[in-house]
Amino acid sequence: MARTNLLNTRTTNFLELLGNGRVYQAPPYQRDYSWGEEQWEDLWADILDLRERPGALHYMGALVVEARSDREFTIIDGQQRLATLSILALAVIGKLMDMARQEGDRSANRERATGLRHRFIGEKDPASLVESSKLFLNETDNALYQDFLVQLRTPLNPRGLPKSNQLLWKCFQFFGAHLDQVAGLCNAPVTLAELLSEIVARQLMFILITVDDELSAYTVFETLNARGLELSATDLLKNYLFSQMRVPADLEALQRRWRALLATVGQEQFPDFLRYHLACEHPRIRSSRLFQLVRSQVRTAADVFGLLEALEGRAELFAALSDPHHSYWIERSECRPHIRELVLFRARQVTPLVFAAWEKFSAANFAGVLRIITVVTLRYSVVGGRSSNALESAYHRAARAVLDGKATQPSAVFALLREVYVDDTSFQTDFRLLALDTGGPRKKLVRYLLAGLEGDAGGRACNPDTDPGTIEHILPENPGDFWKTDFPASQWERSVYRLGNLTLLEAPTNRQIGNGDYPAKAAAYAASNYALTRAIPAIAPEHWSPELLDARQARLAARALHLWRLDFA
Repeated sequence: MARTNLLNTRTTNFLELLGNGRVYQAPPYQRDYSWGEEQWEDLWADILDLRERPGALHYMGALVVEARSDREFTIIDGQQRLATLSILALAVIGKLMDMARQEGDRSANRERATGLRHRFIGEKDPASLVESSKLFLNETDNALYQDFLVQLRTPLNPRGLPKSNQLLWKCFQFFGAHLDQVAGLCNAPVTLAELLSEIVARQLMFILITVDDELSAYTVFETLNARGLELSATDLLKNYLFSQMRVPADLEALQRRWRALLATVGQEQFPDFLRYHLACEHPRIRSSRLFQLVRSQVRTAADVFGLLEALEGRAELFAALSDPHHSYWIERSECRPHIRELVLFRARQVTPLVFAAWEKFSAANFAGVLRIITVVTLRYSVVGGRSSNALESAYHRAARAVLDGKATQPSAVFALLREVYVDDTSFQTDFRLLALDTGGPRKKLVRYLLAGLEGDAGGRACNPDTDPGTIEHILPENPGDFWKTDFPASQWERSVYRLGNLTLLEAPTNRQIGNGDYPAKAAAYAASNYALTRAIPAIAPEHWSPELLDARQARLAARALHLWRLDFA
């Protein structure tokens, strides 16, 4: 396929996929079979639905393959679906073979089973009389698939099989049992054969994407992921690294270490982990260039193990950045609040700098860098809402300076991040206009800001994770007629989620005042234990208006200015 036609696709059905002698091979080190009963149930329900709607189609998603010849293809993405449909086909063939051994039209049922086997599974070798296959799975699963499932043989000890082998066998049993439960299929060989030859074969549709090489496949992965289709770039990267092994002992060592690495960082997070690792050395690494960069740098088994060793050295820290309770922070408790903030802010671009500071700085200076990062992020992204593009370059330069020994103190790191540190005037302006929805994931962020402001105002710590206070909307989310004078519909929409309209309040009091009028709320505020809340009646003794909301938010912005500020200049 020409590179200019990289994303040309065609729609095909299951029958066409397996026709004309086509053979599909999963790379030896692609992930093991992992579908379970939930996925089997969904597929079976879709098939039964199609049975009630002749001519209807059901799309099975994208299937990405690399062409080795006009009939031989490597499966880049889609092994789970192809394996499952093939096992369903084998379950149908097995039922027809059972019917051929019983009284009735034995010859016809045997012929039906043979025809379906040739069409969907493979043909019998005329010399060895062993059934061949149109599908070959990875090295863990292929032996069970070829030697038992394709041959319709029962494994000698199913419980002693690897987990993925057990799932393959349970999949065969699942479809066998469900075929027996459908009215009109039991002892109805024609209908049973049609379930496979018509419904599964012709009504299940795929988007088939054929690429020339792994680099093209990686580009397809990135494009499809950007369009909302979940494909695994980790598998593609893994296949390339494993392909560099030439010695069995090296291969076994890589398998062990790779499994341990993914257990630490996670299958889905691995591409990000790799990208942030490489971003310590290379600026502006886009996901679309990641595979190309790895291929240019990793060409031998020694290169693979060199990369693996470097990744292993940073894997636990990468995992710890997503978990304030990770064991990394037991002896560094001063870091834990900053890790909570990084998780809350979803600040992932900072990772290269965190890697560098961990490796080069003392514990105290590492905590100082975390503090710098959280304040920069809050000012720039959380409150300012600025584009994150500039952050990645700034963090790369800072990480590179730390690793090269050019920045040896937190103050030097701050100097390198000065360009993305929002100045006081701009930050105060941004904060005065800040509005945050209090539903969903934003709720924790609102609690964090209010707790920080409350702690500063009340002179006592207010932990957003443990404090029992609830978020109170002074102007209610569902205001009654009382509020319409000061807050008509146009004003309400702009005001209800402004930070100046929000405060912390004891839960029983919040339930008691509900959506009541302002005088009742003000009386409750005056009795609150929260300093910021007690101050509201002094600002607005009789009513609440957009002007008073602006005034309160301006006071909060002045407090935020010194609360989230870095004093290195």
